[in-house]
Amino acid sequence: MKRVKTEMLPKLLLVDDDQHLLQSMGPWLASQGFQLQLAVDRASAERLLREQAIDVALIDIRLGAEDGFDVLRFARLHSPQTVVLMITGYATPDTLREAVAAGAVDVLTKPIIDEELLLALDRALTQQRVLSENEQLKAQLDERFGWHQIIGDDPRMRRIYEIIDSIADTRATVLITGESGTGKSMIARALHRRSSRRQGPFVEVACGALPENLLESELFGHVAGAFTGAVGNKVGKFQLADGGTIFLDEIGTASPSMQVRLLRVLQELEFEQVGGTKTFKVDTRVVLATNEDLSRAVAAGRFRQDLFYRINVINLQLPRLADRPQDIPKLAAHFLANFCTETGRQFDGIECAALDAMQQYDWPGNVRELQNVLERAVLLGKGPRVRLDDLPANIAAGRANVRSGFASEQVAAPRSLKESLAAPEREIILQTLIQNDWNRNATADQLGINRTTLYKKMRRLGLDRPGVTMQDQ
Repeated sequence: MKRVKTEMLPKLLLVDDDQHLLQSMGPWLASQGFQLQLAVDRASAERLLREQAIDVALIDIRLGAEDGFDVLRFARLHSPQTVVLMITGYATPDTLREAVAAGAVDVLTKPIIDEELLLALDRALTQQRVLSENEQLKAQLDERFGWHQIIGDDPRMRRIYEIIDSIADTRATVLITGESGTGKSMIARALHRRSSRRQGPFVEVACGALPENLLESELFGHVAGAFTGAVGNKVGKFQLADGGTIFLDEIGTASPSMQVRLLRVLQELEFEQVGGTKTFKVDTRVVLATNEDLSRAVAAGRFRQDLFYRINVINLQLPRLADRPQDIPKLAAHFLANFCTETGRQFDGIECAALDAMQQYDWPGNVRELQNVLERAVLLGKGPRVRLDDLPANIAAGRANVRSGFASEQVAAPRSLKESLAAPEREIILQTLIQNDWNRNATADQLGINRTTLYKKMRRLGLDRPGVTMQDQ
């Protein structure tokens, strides 16, 4: 079972006051492919744990007059990436329970058998890799959902950041409101990552995506036989979020009966599974979001007033993107850099004309729409900078879409059918021309029209040559 040696051998710390054991076991462990560090007492072990990145520590419970459990506790506190195994010549069930409770992954009894030790070390290294991967995933979450990902200098956004910092470590329920695409999920995740619950799970549920009976089972779980198809027990999202945060998106779609159950959970943090009688109690932070004006829903009788008051403890209302145009250049540059990294394409920046068009556009899809526009520009643009021609026709033309949703009831002025059809027709023809590298014959064939018709449409729509924009019509 000799380990295959690699450039980065796992680093093993052996802590034992028995010099004979160190002299015999040390060289053998080194021959098995470990970088070995030896310590005979607590002080030297703690120094090595503090100074070096130890993968696995093998610690004797009795270190002369000292206690190996002290070294174990030091490792858990100061070197959490280190996986610890304890060794002892006096193993009892109580010793095993104490070691596991203190954070050890295994306890080995002297005299140690070579094969048994190697198997235990392999298991420990596997666990260490899992811990390392978890830390990398958490770092990626911080990279994706940290403050630097929530971009904006708008005073309303800065106020939201301040509120999140002040409430992150409280149990207060948070309601995030705003139009679709304003970043409600991002804010919820940032709130979780800023809190002391960051090591716990973040569980997201799109309430509007499931029918009532399935949503109830999804949130609270069910017992076998609770309904047709319930062949086994299921753990609900509230239980999965125990010790962390649960994010209930589109809460305005919850049915009256679901609202009653949610009110009880929010007040008492306890519930029963569908079809069950056992009461479960959880410790989870509840964050909710909606793009609907819940006060109107309460007035209309579609949403319980007592539930509205219960969830509206802290309200974070996200502004529309069109209401903070000064943030658009930073957001656009951020998305451009991300998509260039993902696709391997090179763009130096965004031309002023394109940025001006973005800042004048109404953005009914908010930040999500802007993100999609930059992804499209990277995939279809020729570079080296994002140009006006790389934007969708309605954005390049400065035309605002009809808005709908949380904050706006204003309808755009009516246009003729010919005007309404011109933008999507131009977009289709433009994208087909780009795909065919402006080969008009190939474009006409792909569109299923003759070349004469294509030429007429290109002249009418301002596409008679590459680089012509809607402003040249």
